[in-house]
Amino acid sequence: MPTLKIPTPLRAYAGGQSVVTVKGAKISDALIDLTAQHPNLRQHIFNESGELRPFVNLFLNDEDIRYLDGVDTVVKETDLLRIIPSIAGGK
Repeated sequence: MPTLKIPTPLRAYAGGQSVVTVKGAKISDALIDLTAQHPNLRQHIFNESGELRPFVNLFLNDEDIRYLDGVDTVVKETDLLRIIPSIAGGK
């Protein structure tokens, strides 16, 4: 099954886990499984319409999913998904 790496700021909503094994044929399925396992993550990943929040960046292995098929991208059992939160600020 694919694994999903949780960034440090979101680990408190995932029981402190840094990596979670997820099920699904597509990234969207994997995210549904992730939020079923850890419901407190849902509000931090999805907006009220069920879409990814704009500051949530998802990578499949080393590829930004925005340059693939987005959440419809197919995942394999050996894939690594990573949530990378955007960082803003500075001068």
